[in-house]
Amino acid sequence: MSNASQAGTFSLGERTVNRMGYGAMQLAGPQVFGPPRDRAAALAVLRAAREAGVNHIDTADFYGPHITNQLIREALHPYGDELVLVTKVGARREADASWHPAATPVELTLAVHDNLRNLGVEALDVVNFRAWGTQHAPDEASIEEAFGTLADLQRQGLICQLGLSNVSVLQISQAQRIAPVVCVQNHYNLSHRDDELLIAELARQGIAYVPFFPLGGFSPLQSEALSGVAERLQTSPLRVALAWLLQRSPNILLIPGTSSVTHLQENLSASELVIPPALLAELDALA
Repeated sequence: MSNASQAGTFSLGERTVNRMGYGAMQLAGPQVFGPPRDRAAALAVLRAAREAGVNHIDTADFYGPHITNQLIREALHPYGDELVLVTKVGARREADASWHPAATPVELTLAVHDNLRNLGVEALDVVNFRAWGTQHAPDEASIEEAFGTLADLQRQGLICQLGLSNVSVLQISQAQRIAPVVCVQNHYNLSHRDDELLIAELARQGIAYVPFFPLGGFSPLQSEALSGVAERLQTSPLRVALAWLLQRSPNILLIPGTSSVTHLQENLSASELVIPPALLAELDALA
């Protein structure tokens, strides 16, 4: 198994983590709802990730709901001082598996307590406020009340550090006037690069940027070009896309998810791949 430390480290606020992490979203059932098809396999993936040096795990209590956090607790508790669990609040699930915003002070407070209970901790390492936006992209709606609620819970000792997800530059500025932000989690990959300037600004401030959907939204031509680069490097398009993100900026932290130990190994091995300048230029041109 590749070691997650090969990608180097970056600060997640007051903590330092390996840049190659793991996202637990896919451990729940279909549509991120209900229990996994194979509970033993889900637990094995979590344990394999930790054995491979992953010390940054991304989760949310609305995955399942409750399922991924319960799996994390069963597989890894007690966690050890080096492991950073980053969770999200701001959404809820209905019985039909639909997703809905949940950003009132009452809803956010309940969500924090759900995360505390299901992860089995007295304080959450990092809580990201997941702004609803257009569900898949940010908007400019105010997040001051929601982030202020989380800052209050932080002052009560229930949260150690705060971050943001699915947010605009304006919303990041709103949050930073309330409390320090240690990470931003937005949609970014080879084909979707709206956050280029934001990533550079966050790097200047020492703030981590965590892209979600690292492989989503490719056009047929982009997929063909990516596959061509992968073929010349004698590897998979997945590894190339992840390695490109790692080489893009030192403040980018990756959290690729999987429910397979084999796929986990492929993800982690991207930290060993160095894309030469000529091929990097080809990939840069894909957007």
